[in-house]
Amino acid sequence: MSARRVLITGGASGLGAAAVEVLAGRGDTIAVLDLKPPAETAPEVSDVRLVDLADPRAAEAAVRAAAEALGGLDAVVTCAGIDACGDLVEVPAQDWERVIAVNLVGTAAVARAALPYLDRPGARIVTVASTLGRRALPAATAYCASKFGVVGFSRALAAETGGRPAVTCLLPGGMATAFFDGRDEQFKPGADAHLNDPRNVAAAIAFALDQPEGCEVRELLICPTGEDSWP
Repeated sequence: MSARRVLITGGASGLGAAAVEVLAGRGDTIAVLDLKPPAETAPEVSDVRLVDLADPRAAEAAVRAAAEALGGLDAVVTCAGIDACGDLVEVPAQDWERVIAVNLVGTAAVARAALPYLDRPGARIVTVASTLGRRALPAATAYCASKFGVVGFSRALAAETGGRPAVTCLLPGGMATAFFDGRDEQFKPGADAHLNDPRNVAAAIAFALDQPEGCEVRELLICPTGEDSWP
C-alpha cells in the first residue's frame, strides 16, 4: 500500500507506540497526540502534539494542527485509553468521569476534528474499544461504559460516513503493556495470564487500514489464546 499520513492518539506508549512502530516501519508518516512525548528512540514520529484528550476542545485543536503539519490526513487511530478500577461507590467521581472523558468523549472529539480531512474514498478511522466493550465485568463500570460507548459510536459513525471515511472498531483483549501498572494487585493480570504482544494488535490495525476501497472491516476482535475477558 502507498504511504499514508496517520494520526495516532496515545502514541507514546502501549498499543499506540506499537502502532507507531508498525505503521512507520512500512513507510507511513506519523503524528502523535498524547499527554507525554514518545521516547527519543521513536524518531519515526513526524509531529507530536501534547494534549489532554479529556479536554475535547484542546483535542480538536491538536488534531487540526497535526493535520496541517502533515499536509492532510489519510487515517486516524484512537489508541489513547485509561481505566479506574473498583466498585462504582468506591471510585472517586472525578476519576470515573475522566475515564469517560478520555476514552469516549476524546475519541469522538478526535474523530470530529479529523472528518473534514478524511471526507474521501480510501480514508479510514480505526477506533480502539476492548473486549470489555462487548462483555461487562464487576469493578469496571467506567471502563465498560466508555468502551461500550466506543463500540456504539463507531457503528453509528460508520453508518453516517458511508465509507468517507471507512470506520473500523478494534476490540483488543489483554496486552503486555504498562496499562496495568499502578493498579491494586487484585486488578492486575495474574502471573499466568496470557497477554498479547501489542505489536500483534498493531498489525491488526494495519490490516484494517489496508483494505481496498469499498471494503471495510467494521469490527475486529483480537485477543491472546486463553483470553479470560472473552467470550
